[in-house]
Amino acid sequence: MPAPGHPRPRRPWLPVVGAALAVAAVCALGMWRPWVTPSAPVAVEENQAVVSIAPDPIELPDEPRVLIFGDSWVYGSAAVVPTLGFAYRLGENLGWDTVVDGIRASGYLRTGLDGGTYGERIADLDPALDPDLVIVEGSINDRLFSPDGYTDAVTAAWDSLEALYPEAAIVILGPAPQVLPVEAPTAQIDLELARLAGERGWWYISPIAEGWITEANYLDVIDTGPIGRDHPSTDGHAYLAERVAESLSRTFAETDVVADAPLDEEVVTP
Repeated sequence: MPAPGHPRPRRPWLPVVGAALAVAAVCALGMWRPWVTPSAPVAVEENQAVVSIAPDPIELPDEPRVLIFGDSWVYGSAAVVPTLGFAYRLGENLGWDTVVDGIRASGYLRTGLDGGTYGERIADLDPALDPDLVIVEGSINDRLFSPDGYTDAVTAAWDSLEALYPEAAIVILGPAPQVLPVEAPTAQIDLELARLAGERGWWYISPIAEGWITEANYLDVIDTGPIGRDHPSTDGHAYLAERVAESLSRTFAETDVVADAPLDEEVVTP
């Protein structure tokens, strides 16, 4: 800082630097795409093995009670009204008796805006709910936290959920990317949740691995405006409901087999 009363020394290099920065900014804007975060590449370990137990097919009654639990995506953020969120649409589309429990900003490590962490919220669930199926979604909200303690938090939350509803089938719906390319911490969360679910023999659905959100459809699914703040739009929620239903269909037991159907005479039974 110059001494009081003395003129500030001139810096003839400032105009040069300023011009260079201006050129760089113009180039950056020319390449800018709202869904891209170049500073956050996907970090996936190619040789990472997941030891898993093959999950059993899920059998549901004709009108099952289903708990859909998660963060702001389950809440229905950025839809015109929250009840147009994917969790509500999924239940309506499939004819379920659905209980939606979504808390904005919540995660396994992060406390939500209107509730606690996943573990704290599971502890507050009604034991009398007795769902046939529980879908646990998310959460990208944990990507901002240190990975220390994450596995323990997930394990404790899932232990509590399993103890609370021992007869329920449990499906884990991993985080979906709110920006592209997928942020490295989000990719690591997806891998860890897949590993932990596999160890329990639970079905795991990965929107990242299945490529639900790509550069081709990003702006059709995600509202990047000041209100949406990188959450699914109303149309995006409708799309996600369809994708979840499609993935869930692969977990359900076949129910349309006719037990008394005659055998094909040409088929030789060993």
